[in-house]
Amino acid sequence: MYSRIELPGWDFADSGRDLGRSRDPSGVREAEQADGRFFAPVSNDTSVYILRHGRSEGNATLTFQGRMNYPLDSLGVKQAEGAARWLKDKEIDAVLSSPLDRALVTATIISESCGLGAPAILPSLAEIDVGMFSGISMEKARVEYPDIYRVFEYSSWDAVPGAESSTRLYERAMASWDEVRRIAVGGARRIVCISHGGLIQWLIRSTFGARSWLPLVPTSNCGIAQYDIEATSPGNPAFVQWSRINFHAPEVAQGTKPIF
Repeated sequence: MYSRIELPGWDFADSGRDLGRSRDPSGVREAEQADGRFFAPVSNDTSVYILRHGRSEGNATLTFQGRMNYPLDSLGVKQAEGAARWLKDKEIDAVLSSPLDRALVTATIISESCGLGAPAILPSLAEIDVGMFSGISMEKARVEYPDIYRVFEYSSWDAVPGAESSTRLYERAMASWDEVRRIAVGGARRIVCISHGGLIQWLIRSTFGARSWLPLVPTSNCGIAQYDIEATSPGNPAFVQWSRINFHAPEVAQGTKPIF
């Protein structure tokens, strides 16, 4: 039986989905997006490496995990080790991780390889709550909840009862970016974030201000998305770009089809 991770300060009723002031614990306004203006306070060129965790036992069985605390399987450990070897010479300054074990073990392998201490746990990087689909396979969801699954196929998690709303996910993505900006302003120039397939969608989407689930971007196990922040003149927006999306280090073995 797999335990469930709770997120104090985030896990409250998903009602009142307005687009005004964010209700998240960081105080970030939901109306923001993590673009050049957002990163204007960063005075040094900075790269952020966002990785999905290695393959988990849930991934291997095509199970919707959400906040269920599935561990890495043996392939997932090897994937994390391969990603760690690729990152080792990147002069990483900080490693941030979701509190879920599949992410935290991945982050620990990477952090140790980079000569750092234990990764910092950032609760806002946790996987989305997948509601009534938690802990069941894609096939079981399709067979047992055909009407819900039919809508899920074209509107994603906003169709699933009890699942975390896209509004809340945008808030969490911005809270994560707010922490990245804080440590970048403090001098970190190479930052690694270990998260999950669902939340990474929103880390990427929030840089464009996109507020709907589709279209998705690929986020396979230990796939690396690299967001580069280049400082311009003081007080002006940074030049920002995604230089990699779902990049795999040569030694990272491919696993199963991405599933949250």
